[in-house]
Amino acid sequence: MKHTLSILVNNHPGVMSHVSGLFTRRGYNIDSIAVGVTDNADVSSMTIVLNGDDFIVGQVKNQLLKLPDVLKVQDMAYASSVQRELVLVSFSITESNRSEALTICNGFDVKILEMTEDSLLIEFSGNSRQVSNVISVIKPFGIREISRTGQIAIAYRNQNSV
Repeated sequence: MKHTLSILVNNHPGVMSHVSGLFTRRGYNIDSIAVGVTDNADVSSMTIVLNGDDFIVGQVKNQLLKLPDVLKVQDMAYASSVQRELVLVSFSITESNRSEALTICNGFDVKILEMTEDSLLIEFSGNSRQVSNVISVIKPFGIREISRTGQIAIAYRNQNSV
């Protein structure tokens, strides 16, 4: 089962290495990792996605909290959080399939960043499943380049929100 951990850490050099090293030492694989500074320049937010049952994730959380620069660890349940990732894709188009490509982009609410005679550069954000769907629909056109961020998440403040 996939779990998304939101981790607040002191913003110091080497902290990401210490956190990811904990996963390596324990033999846990990180599916996705994203790190960014918060509104407080001294604190960074890390979002890590991993596979594991509740027991394994509980062990990981306990081990993370033992690291001196880790301030808070939260398991972000899908129903009580917003989870997104971003993808940038450059793919080939031709005169004959341009209309089809634009229709697909409109259907997914994709932002077109650049269009040339033979390519489109698009931006899309959504949950991981939505991003994967966009990539799979664009793939037959011929992907030239792709850059996909790790997942980020934030908890709903009002637990009754949808």
